[in-house]
Amino acid sequence: MKFDWFNAKEVESFGVEMAAFLMERIPPAAKGEKRMASARNKDVIRKMQYKVEKFREQNVLNFYKKAKFGNSFQWALKDSGYEDSFISELTKELLLKM
Repeated sequence: MKFDWFNAKEVESFGVEMAAFLMERIPPAAKGEKRMASARNKDVIRKMQYKVEKFREQNVLNFYKKAKFGNSFQWALKDSGYEDSFISELTKELLLKM
């Protein structure tokens, strides 16, 4: 039980799952496009926040697991070509819901 604190496989998988959810609905944009501003994008982000809240309710999350979620989410988006500023802003929003 003591080492369960470091078991972050489920959280990392959830981070990748959330990145895939975003990629299906908001593909990487051309340089300079305002990504967080459009109503459609706000709706997708709101749905993501809801999913994160539900995940938090069902799982015990410590700071290590939250960091692992953020890291797996960020790298999945970076590998897909999203802008760093968008990734950073969205990750912060989701981590605040955790």
